[in-house]
Amino acid sequence: MHSESRSFSTMTPAIATVVSGENAEQRTSSEKLHSSPKTKPNSTDTRPTITVEENDSTEYTAQQLLLLDPRSNNSQKLLISPKQQCAGAEEAEKETDNSDGAVSSSGSDKAAMVLLLMKPSPSAVNMDQIFDPIVSPGSGRVQGGHVASSSDNSTSMMEEAWERLKKSFVYFKGRPVGTLAALDPSAEALNYNQPSRCPSALGIGSVLCEYDRLHAPYWYQYKGSLFQALEKLLLAQVFVRDFFPAGLACLMKSPPEPDIVKNFLLKTLHLQGWEKRIDNFTLGEGVMPASFKVLYDTHRKKDTLIADFGGSAIGRVAPVDSGFWWIILLRSYTKCTRDFSLSERPDVQRGMKLILSLCLSDGFDTFPTLLCADGCSMIDRRMGIYGYPIEIQSLFFFALRCAQLMLKPEGGGKELIERIDKRITALSYHIQHYYWLDFTQLNNIYRYHTEEYSHTAVNKFNVIPDSIPDWVFDFMPLRGGYFIGNVSPARMDFRWFLIGNCIAILSSLATPSQATAIMDLIEERWEDLIGKMPLKITYPALEGHHWRIVTGCDPKNTRWSYHNGGSWPVLLWLLTAACIKTGRPQIAKRAIELVEQRLAKDGWPEYYDGKTGRYVGKQARKYQTWSIAGYLIAKIMIENPSNLLMISLEEDKKIAKPRLTRSVSWSC
Repeated sequence: MHSESRSFSTMTPAIATVVSGENAEQRTSSEKLHSSPKTKPNSTDTRPTITVEENDSTEYTAQQLLLLDPRSNNSQKLLISPKQQCAGAEEAEKETDNSDGAVSSSGSDKAAMVLLLMKPSPSAVNMDQIFDPIVSPGSGRVQGGHVASSSDNSTSMMEEAWERLKKSFVYFKGRPVGTLAALDPSAEALNYNQPSRCPSALGIGSVLCEYDRLHAPYWYQYKGSLFQALEKLLLAQVFVRDFFPAGLACLMKSPPEPDIVKNFLLKTLHLQGWEKRIDNFTLGEGVMPASFKVLYDTHRKKDTLIADFGGSAIGRVAPVDSGFWWIILLRSYTKCTRDFSLSERPDVQRGMKLILSLCLSDGFDTFPTLLCADGCSMIDRRMGIYGYPIEIQSLFFFALRCAQLMLKPEGGGKELIERIDKRITALSYHIQHYYWLDFTQLNNIYRYHTEEYSHTAVNKFNVIPDSIPDWVFDFMPLRGGYFIGNVSPARMDFRWFLIGNCIAILSSLATPSQATAIMDLIEERWEDLIGKMPLKITYPALEGHHWRIVTGCDPKNTRWSYHNGGSWPVLLWLLTAACIKTGRPQIAKRAIELVEQRLAKDGWPEYYDGKTGRYVGKQARKYQTWSIAGYLIAKIMIENPSNLLMISLEEDKKIAKPRLTRSVSWSC
């Protein structure tokens, strides 16, 4: 262990001194300083303090911030004085709204100074719970007073999953409003735990905060560096799409815990109303946040929220799927609690209308599908899904049908409902006819003529048969089929995307025969799509020159890793729900058994690498919340299939067999 670690671990929890570590003499002096009885605080004084210099007798409270630049070789120390702190807070407060203490991540530089004057909310994360060790079943160590055996492996795994899910809760003003993406004590700081406006960009280095509930010995238990530990825990961030399976697990729990879901829905709805700016461009009013962070404003003594609408994302892309997940979760909450008062609230009705009006707005589109940029969904990096990806189209359809059930005709709702009805009909026809691929359709495309004109054309999108990749011919079984990844003029993305296909089944976008064929394909191509660890997010992986062109040589999306053919345990809940709906629960049980063999022992990783998913992902975060939640939902549904009603819609007979021509489908 480094000398810094030794000196810090010997300190009492009441005092924390931070030095730059420029040379050993300073560290030794620091050790002597803190081991001296003269420097120990009064036993009744338990407030953490920060001493900056050995010869400086001034002590600063935990509400002040110590600014260090870890990249510098100099032992420079910058301190914000109380006077500067108050002045800066007053200046920043003028730039923000006082209604709920929320701050947009894309505000002015003055507003950004709020970050420098905030510490993590004491209610955001229970630090004692984070560092409480939980032993995974099958690890051979004691858990709950006994050694877990293989006979109770499933039960103990469920218990561990619930406990870890509970510890991921994020609180706002004492109420749970979401879950952390991951609680990995061994990895470097998550990219999504960085400040939305990086202080280093302002030229003052990284921000380190010390607050009352975080005791000194825990810092080095968590990671052998004060900077790295605080960097992880600086912000409590909640992602909208990540929370969906966690919220669903809370609704399916016996007894249900719907409060966190309701709080989440209302908080994200509140953030939807904030101005959304990226550089000098203002986003649409209906855009929902990709995530939000909980901070504690030390000046106003209150929790505050900071929302990100894509400005902090890797590709600076707004999350198209966030609004859809929000509407679907609202419907699941209503179905679970039978509490219609939430969905009938005027602000909730307005939120749904804003989301859908944004998607249904008039434009140059000739298709009922939704045009999207790369990186706008769970696959949030460049992976060639720009255009009309099946994941977004399935979620769009699902959200339209959920809103159709919840919108009230008053206040302009009737006109919107009529537009939704038309779009649902056109969208279902388009997806079912032009995205569907089975052996027969593949053979038809293989024999297509090109350069056809008029409405009688068979090759509607002028797809060149030579563009069909070779792997498709070997992959396609005689029994089975699936919705391909993307369809646009002269382009078909033949890759398999699990989310889009499973959501199509749950929303009844897929016809009963198509849903059955999708399940047949999964069984026929088990080793390719499931392998050793469920489930492939996409298949196959991009390799070689194709990978370089499509991903831009993305080092994280190398072949059979992450979004490029990686295996994601969180998707287990989607497969389970689709299996139950199609009457094939044995497929889900087989996949769950695979998960139970490794997931908890491996530390609940975010994803797995390799063609069959044998290896924990090279950059996978451990104790990923949605990996935990995905397993819980799958187990709950397989044990009590009636829970499927929260996340599934039955076939709408009005759109089951639409009598449409191609030209008519363009008009909606």
